[in-house]
Amino acid sequence: MVSDKAAIVIGVDTHKDMHVAAVLNMVGRLGEVHSFPTTVAGCQQLMDWACQFGPVAGAGVEGTGCYGAGLARALRAAGVKVVEVNRPNRQLRRRRGKTDAVDAEAAARSVLASWSSAVPKSGDGPVEALRIVKIAKDSAVKARVQAVNQLRTVLVTAPAHIRECLEHLSPSRLVTRCTMVPRVPGRTVETATADALGRLARRIQSLQAEIGLRRHLRPTRRRVRYRFPL
Repeated sequence: MVSDKAAIVIGVDTHKDMHVAAVLNMVGRLGEVHSFPTTVAGCQQLMDWACQFGPVAGAGVEGTGCYGAGLARALRAAGVKVVEVNRPNRQLRRRRGKTDAVDAEAAARSVLASWSSAVPKSGDGPVEALRIVKIAKDSAVKARVQAVNQLRTVLVTAPAHIRECLEHLSPSRLVTRCTMVPRVPGRTVETATADALGRLARRIQSLQAEIGLRRHLRPTRRRVRYRFPL
């Protein structure tokens, strides 16, 4: 058992539903390995469990940009130095096999031996806010491009009287006019074409409006430019 008074380091192998943590003392002796749920309560349980062995000098966490992001924030909030740890050494994996306990221990040893020193991103500032919003925006841009290409494909094979009225228009006017193409009763192809053009055009307009809704991000962008000038 690791001494209650000695400083310790911990290593954590992170997963979607469960984190596996290992405790080492400062001379590298393994204390205990334990699993915790990835909930807020689970992160607190992990920190309480680690602190009972002694003051935590550092924590090596795998996947701080993914499954370990929440745990890394909780550890930093508690004043623990967090280090981003890559997967365990290949030689160690061959000798001891691949288990979560081995990976957690390897993460702790990586911190203890100073093999890992990368400081993970905080994930709670304006840069992170912009990154998250950009994910949604990029998805909308990609969907809009796809919808525009589909609209043009439908227009190429559309009946002549529909195609000739639309093919000479600019992109913005084309989208507007496609929402107003009349449906011809009794003509299956013409009705289906008009319906498809209208649906695609309205989808493009909706995505364009979504992409343009960025006014609420202006204060955040200003803070980012102030903190990280080019």
